[in-house]
Amino acid sequence: MKLLITGATGLIGSEIVRICAQKQLVVHYLTISKEKLEKTDTTQGFYWNPMNQEIDVNCLNGVDTIINLAGASISKRWTHAYKKEILQSRMLSVQLLYKTLSENKHQVKNVVSASAIGIYPSSFSEMYNETSKAVSNSFLGSVVSAWETEVDTFANLGLSVCKLRIGMVLSKKGGALEKMAQPIRLRFGAALGSGNQWQSWIHIDDIARLFLYAIENNLSGVYNAVASEVVTNKALTKAIASTLKKPLWLPKVPSFVLKLVLGEMASLVLESQQVQNSKILETGFVFKYDVLKKALRDCLSQ
Repeated sequence: MKLLITGATGLIGSEIVRICAQKQLVVHYLTISKEKLEKTDTTQGFYWNPMNQEIDVNCLNGVDTIINLAGASISKRWTHAYKKEILQSRMLSVQLLYKTLSENKHQVKNVVSASAIGIYPSSFSEMYNETSKAVSNSFLGSVVSAWETEVDTFANLGLSVCKLRIGMVLSKKGGALEKMAQPIRLRFGAALGSGNQWQSWIHIDDIARLFLYAIENNLSGVYNAVASEVVTNKALTKAIASTLKKPLWLPKVPSFVLKLVLGEMASLVLESQQVQNSKILETGFVFKYDVLKKALRDCLSQ
């Protein structure tokens, strides 16, 4: 099996590449940085620039599966210009891949693409599964919905398409957990907003394995990529503090303060999505980190 990965140098992509190396799987990866073009026994980089619709078509040589992770980070301030970049980076990446596949001979059979649970509306009571039809009217909801629709076009080429709706990724190498843990380490941690908003999460090891599992088991359709234990922001904050052995003495940070500081981006920490993972469990996938306490011990250990 030979993979082509977009977004291979990101948090999830780099972990997938690491596991592929352990399995002796050959990985082609696409990068917009020519300085990152390297070749090893198991990896080879190829240049692309989705904004200019440029790509080295040799990236497809021998590839049978594409893992799509490309997209600008959502954790930078959402200015009008950057919101446009968040959407365009995802849409143009998929469109360039589609165009390249449609115009060149290849042996690609499967596409497994990242998506996000941000497609679900914020709710303190609703439990979402993959059959839920409601789409959030937030900026992130509109981005994820448009992204999934674009990814679905690969089916027009006869390819099998799988979309993994990813929750908050817990990792010791950065991401949301480190941003939450940093003020707690400094004894300034506090729950955000009401603290009652649901946070569906997944350990970095599990999401990386899940992408490869989807390939190995020919999964298609939508799957929620979250652990079984969904927690509130207040419970997550307390669990992080307990793992770090730090006190929590500050009151909750009010929603209006977060909105003043973060603007529209405050929705990332204030929206509530309680998401089920029963569909992926029914396929036989086994989470290594299905309980928050175990996941935090691994991610926050020194």
